[in-house]
Amino acid sequence: MAQNGTTENGLPQNLIPPPLPQPCKISEIKHTKIFINNEWHSSLKGKTFPTFNPATGVKICEIEEADKADVDKAVDAAKAAGKRGSTWRRMDVSSRGRLLHKLADLLERDRCLLATMETMDTGKPFLQSFFVDLDGSIKTLRYYAGWADKIHGKTMPVDDNFMCFTKHEPVGVCGAIIPWNFPLLMFMWKIAPALCCGNTVVIKPAEQTPLTALYTGALIKEAGFPPGVVNIVPGFGPTAGAAIAGHMGIDKVAFTGSTEVGQLIKEAAAKSNLKRVTLELGGKNPCIVFADADLPLAVQEAQKGAFYNQGQCCTAASRVFVEECVYDEFVRLSIASAKQITAGDPMDPCTSHGPQIDQQQFDMILELVESGKREGARLECGGYALQDKALFIQPAVFSDVIDHMRLAKEEVFGPVQCIMKFKNQEEVIERANSTHYGLAAAVFTRSVERAMRVSSALEAGTVWVNCYNALHAQAPFGGYKMSGNGRELGEYALAEYSEVKAITIKLNDQLTV
Repeated sequence: MAQNGTTENGLPQNLIPPPLPQPCKISEIKHTKIFINNEWHSSLKGKTFPTFNPATGVKICEIEEADKADVDKAVDAAKAAGKRGSTWRRMDVSSRGRLLHKLADLLERDRCLLATMETMDTGKPFLQSFFVDLDGSIKTLRYYAGWADKIHGKTMPVDDNFMCFTKHEPVGVCGAIIPWNFPLLMFMWKIAPALCCGNTVVIKPAEQTPLTALYTGALIKEAGFPPGVVNIVPGFGPTAGAAIAGHMGIDKVAFTGSTEVGQLIKEAAAKSNLKRVTLELGGKNPCIVFADADLPLAVQEAQKGAFYNQGQCCTAASRVFVEECVYDEFVRLSIASAKQITAGDPMDPCTSHGPQIDQQQFDMILELVESGKREGARLECGGYALQDKALFIQPAVFSDVIDHMRLAKEEVFGPVQCIMKFKNQEEVIERANSTHYGLAAAVFTRSVERAMRVSSALEAGTVWVNCYNALHAQAPFGGYKMSGNGRELGEYALAEYSEVKAITIKLNDQLTV
């Protein structure tokens, strides 16, 4: 019998790790319709589309498909909810923060269910959904909840005859189009700063992964947000997405996805009402390993950057530059590490690698692997489809990759690590910057001076030193060049969702007693 805080085997209870969370059993998906005005609606055209589990290929359910008419309806609801005198606009700003905190509480309560749903729809490992995606979503909501009553203007000294000050006002109706690789997390990255600043939102989840967004609609209503503040329109890019990008009633659009689609959205925004645009797009991110780095750490972090979320990350470490004197050892350690990765059932808490999202991505990744072999890169391990599992690819490690190869130039968006050799610091900086992209980068070195010099020279919106994919709600995220415009997260994102108004008052210059 255990006594004095010990277990049956005599170990102290505080040394026994808690059991791993387990997926929930979901017998039915309850929320499959369009969410407008805190109510569920069928598509005005009566259309639906299926969503599939990429790990099994089995259809999960049918989703109501929003089209332009449904987007119009959602925009009308958002405009009404955000007009002057509405419940939302008259709400005390601290109450906005309390609503965001309440939504975070509900995500905490339903964490297991949401993580299970996210894994069903995306194929990512359950523990990643539970610990990373849900944790990031909750922290983002709580971070912006804290900002809600701290967004204020300034007074400007002009002269004694005037009073000049600024105030920050909501932009208005914000459209958001989110990707399939981090559906719930990107949902929160978009709505949290928008709502914090007092805007209303029309948001389109990716057609491949609508489940957690729609479930969150029910939580938004339960949290007490007024009708029309958040509206969710599941559908396809060329229809619902295009309607959002070109809508005259939408004042700002935020998009995460490919550079090609980002260009179309910016063009549609310009041709409609010159709405604001925030774009978080693709990347071909350099990861630079110097000879003085902690090599085992660099191998571990670089592979996390290459293979995390099945390589389906815009921040993926897809170009790993290694100083030539440690190159062979880095490659050897990377091969050994990659061979330990076993793809499996994403619902199994022991699984660390799941399937690609769909057949199109699967085929594109394998075609790029073949291109690498044709162009002379050395495939050290992996890079093949697992015959007994749909859409699963064994993580690949390529060595002897040269800058002109497709693998070194195109965004793979799959589990492919490309290892390249460099001779000196100036050379690798020039090669790292020789891309149209500029989203993220990493530097591995024990030298603080080198870390500062190289990180300052890299043309990227985020630079990690001796780590990879270290994202926080407090830190801004976005890209240089064709990796996008604007910033998400942190205080910087508030500027993307606020209009600054300057007010100047002429003072009476007559002295009175």
